[in-house]
Amino acid sequence: MKFSDVVTAAVSLSVIYILLEFVLLAVFIQVSTVWGADVALILSILMASLIVGYMFAAKIHEESRRGAISRIVVLFTLVLAFYTMASFTNPYTSDAMKEGLESMFSTGGWTTWDWVSYSAFLMEMIVAMYVVYALVFGFIGLYVGSMLRKPKKS
Repeated sequence: MKFSDVVTAAVSLSVIYILLEFVLLAVFIQVSTVWGADVALILSILMASLIVGYMFAAKIHEESRRGAISRIVVLFTLVLAFYTMASFTNPYTSDAMKEGLESMFSTGGWTTWDWVSYSAFLMEMIVAMYVVYALVFGFIGLYVGSMLRKPKKS
């Protein structure tokens, strides 16, 4: 699998993921504001990777399946990490983060440095969670999706 094929598959996976995430977030946030975003994230990664695994099955079967899938998943994970970090630029995200920290800790005597430290830690934990989800469910979805379409015998 050439590098251009890996980039094409990862970009396709990213676009399909974002489209699915918007739809699934609209559904699952209504069900549960706590777990709805996580369920939408996991399902959108899994469904998008199933679709891309099926679409790129012939390219994935050209060489080592695990190697090709790993390269696609790692590139997609990098894109998702940057996408997640960019979502923190939304001003409402910092307000929600502040409310969450206030509900978890006694923040009455916190300094500015405390707020910066805990907010950065919380953002790092969210990005780490997204990275783990992308690696695990992306690999599973791509592997299963590539297995659904068998290579044509020449």
